[in-house]
Amino acid sequence: MASIESEANRNHYAAIAANAGKMSPQAFVEFNDASWTALTGEPGGVDYIEADAGGVPALWTVPKGADEQRVLFYAHGGGFVGGSIYTHRKLVGHLAKAVGCRALLYGYPLASQAKYPAQLDAAMVAWNWLIDQGFDTRRIVLAADSCGAVLTYGVLQRLRAQGRPLPAATLIISGWFDMALTAASYETNREKDPFFAKGGVDWLVTNFIGDRDRLDPEVSPLYADLSGFPPVFLQAGADETLVDESRMFAERARQAGVETRLDVFDDMLHSFQMMAGRAPEADDAIRRLAAWVRPKLGLPAAGDNAANGKVAGGKAA
Repeated sequence: MASIESEANRNHYAAIAANAGKMSPQAFVEFNDASWTALTGEPGGVDYIEADAGGVPALWTVPKGADEQRVLFYAHGGGFVGGSIYTHRKLVGHLAKAVGCRALLYGYPLASQAKYPAQLDAAMVAWNWLIDQGFDTRRIVLAADSCGAVLTYGVLQRLRAQGRPLPAATLIISGWFDMALTAASYETNREKDPFFAKGGVDWLVTNFIGDRDRLDPEVSPLYADLSGFPPVFLQAGADETLVDESRMFAERARQAGVETRLDVFDDMLHSFQMMAGRAPEADDAIRRLAAWVRPKLGLPAAGDNAANGKVAGGKAA
C-alpha cells in the first residue's frame, strides 16, 4: 500500500490536470514547475554550482565528500514543455549523494523555444564539454527521467555513430521511449493516472517533433539498435500510463544483449522519485539506483534491499 506521503505526487498531477487550459502557457509552466519543485525535500550537504557547459546552462551537483572523478550526466524531464535544471536539482542532489559522486544536470531548449533536434544538439554540446574537462567515460553514468530518456539514448546513438567511447551505465526514471504511443498501459492505466492521458501525450509528441517520423530511433529509443549499449536500470510506477514503455524497452534491451534491470513500483505514478526526502517509496527507489550503479562506477558496493529480485513495495524484473 502506498504511503500517505506519496499521495503528494498524485495530488500534483491532479492539480496540473485541473489547471490545464485555464492559464496562459507560460503561467501553466510556472505553476507546474513550482508544484514539481515543492515535491522534493532538500538533500542536505549538497552544493549547487552553475556552469556554462559550452554554451549550455548546467548545474554541478556536488555532495560533501563526493568522489570528484565520477559523474552522473543528468537529463531532466518535463515533456519538453517544462522542467529545468532548477526543478530537478534536489532530486539529482539526492541521487548524487546516495551514489557518492558529482552530477552535471544540463539544460536544453523547450519545444516552445526550438523543435527537435535542438534538444539533442544541446545534450551533445554538454557531453562534449564534460569530456573536455578530462573525465573518463568509464567513470560517467547517464541518468534521466521522463523525456530525458530521449536525450540520453540520443546521445548514446550519436556517440556510437561517431565511434566514440560509451559511458559506464544508464539510469532511467519513468522513461518516455515511444513517440508512436503503442503501450497498452495508456488504456489499462487510464483511470489510475490523473494526468498522462494518451491524447495529451500525443499533443506533447507533435509539439516536440512536429511531423517528424515518430519511429525515428533518435526520438523513439524503443526502435533503436540497442546492441553494445551500457547496462541500464529502469524504474517506473505501476499506475502510470507510460509504464509499459519501460517494460517494452527493457525487453528490447535484453534481446540486444544489454544488462538490464527493471523495477516497477506498486501504486506509484510517473517520476514519483521527485518525492525524494519526503516519501519512503522515493527514497527506496533512490537507494536502489545508487546500490546498482556504484559498482558500475568502480565504487564500493552498497547494500541493495532488492537483491535477487526481492523488493519491498515494488517488483524487480
